[in-house]
Amino acid sequence: MEYSFASDVYSIGMLMWEISSGQPPFINFENDYYLAMNIINGMRPKIVPGTPLEYEELMEQCWDADPTKRPDIDTLGDKIDEMNRLNFQNELKKNKSIIKKLIEKTRLSKPKTNTISKISEINNFENNNTSSRLFTSKVYQFKNLPEPKNATEEEQEAFHSKPYSYNIPYNIDDFNDKDVSKTSSTSKSSNIIKDDDKKLSEVFENMQINSNNNCK
Repeated sequence: MEYSFASDVYSIGMLMWEISSGQPPFINFENDYYLAMNIINGMRPKIVPGTPLEYEELMEQCWDADPTKRPDIDTLGDKIDEMNRLNFQNELKKNKSIIKKLIEKTRLSKPKTNTISKISEINNFENNNTSSRLFTSKVYQFKNLPEPKNATEEEQEAFHSKPYSYNIPYNIDDFNDKDVSKTSSTSKSSNIIKDDDKKLSEVFENMQINSNNNCK
């Protein structure tokens, strides 16, 4: 499967989850073949309680297994603008340009790798502790990969309750032939996080405050 801008939209969805949770996605899981296959089979990070509904829905659209169902870059920017306009006009005026810069970076980027590489690059952040060690990407190259799919709620629950015993419902012929190579480059998402994580976190916090106020 060729890399496309839809892969960048997927990365933005994962970045949105990292902002909402305060930690990298799948931080308690090993960055290995099993996790990559579980992601292909629809496993996604568990939604953090208290996440504003509009934010949650947009995030889930971004990481939909079907790339054609993900918003394009322009639509994504428009939806973020709409959330700002409806819910956060006063609080987020100064932060609006931060998210727009994130979208612009993605729009201007050039395709460099395939979808599976992007998946493993996204998961590059994950670690079993909170140390500041240097992360490196793992690029997986497999044959006969299954079609990506969205997992059911039951499958998601099973995955998160028993993270290392989830049964992948596909037969992968090349399991023993997998070739894993390491690169020294970090993902595009990591660069974005380094530049804008603090300000983007403030955006989410303002969204969460507004959502809580609406519930009172």
